[in-house]
Amino acid sequence: FGDGRMYMERRIINGRHVEVQIIADNYGAVLLLGERECSLQRRHQKVLEEAPSPALTPQMRAVILPRVVAAVRHVGYRSAGTMELLVDASGEAWFMEMNTRLQVEHPVTEEITGIDLVELQLRVAAGEPLEMVQEDVQVRGHAIECRINAEDPANNFAPSPGLVTKLSLPSTEGCRVDTHLQEGDRISPNYDSMVAKVIVHGVDRADAIA
Repeated sequence: FGDGRMYMERRIINGRHVEVQIIADNYGAVLLLGERECSLQRRHQKVLEEAPSPALTPQMRAVILPRVVAAVRHVGYRSAGTMELLVDASGEAWFMEMNTRLQVEHPVTEEITGIDLVELQLRVAAGEPLEMVQEDVQVRGHAIECRINAEDPANNFAPSPGLVTKLSLPSTEGCRVDTHLQEGDRISPNYDSMVAKVIVHGVDRADAIA
């Protein structure tokens, strides 16, 4: 491009995709709501997310999470947001991007904290101060979210639009389903193929997996 300067990025081998959820109001308060593991992906698209991240040790959290809060304060960020990181094998975290919104996987954070992130984001947007302090945020158990996509596995997982003739959703205790889908609905070819999210919450990771 006619520019002699070179930009170099560190190559991270076997990095883990970890993201940190925060919310900040207009009065300088920042709440840290833990992290999520989003490494299981296909074509750079997340397919399963969980919280907390099984890749982070308490020592790693003690270093990484305060850095995220400091960065959010430094730029004067307001609203709900997610800082996405690549964590290398040594436990060092490298910044990827900041998502200035709630993400698809926000329910796993809601499940382990008991905090309604949609409500909080709307309250902050309306100019209300955060009534909670960091000590009020308690992480309980483990949550996993599976994205349910209308796809054809026999055709390289191509989107599979069409009529929904039968729909059976799980209703087990500790299981949450976020979807608009009902029997008789027609899945459009014009949008993303994700049609539902199934979120489970257990006392620990093994319980959530089971």
